[in-house]
Amino acid sequence: MEITLTHYLLLAGAIFLTGMVGFIVRRNALVMLMCVELMLCSVNIVFAAFSRVHGDGGGHVFVLMNFAVAAAEAAIGLALLVEIYRRRRTVNVDDLKALME
Repeated sequence: MEITLTHYLLLAGAIFLTGMVGFIVRRNALVMLMCVELMLCSVNIVFAAFSRVHGDGGGHVFVLMNFAVAAAEAAIGLALLVEIYRRRRTVNVDDLKALME
């Protein structure tokens, strides 16, 4: 059996859907950040798959840039969550709505 573009797209869609449902359903900020990372990884799969199918290296450049953005987002997000947890002793998003008022 040969792995085609459809297989890659189905895998990326399943991963993206898992991340999206997790982001919407869960109220823990750390879990929400991990779900955003899942969605970014599924986009990387799509970029790499189309790059492979079309024989162009441009998709791989986007994957590397996306990895850099995801790493920066994770570092800043985790630093913010650690500071919020130190002050509030919770990372539940519903409890943090008071920060917006």
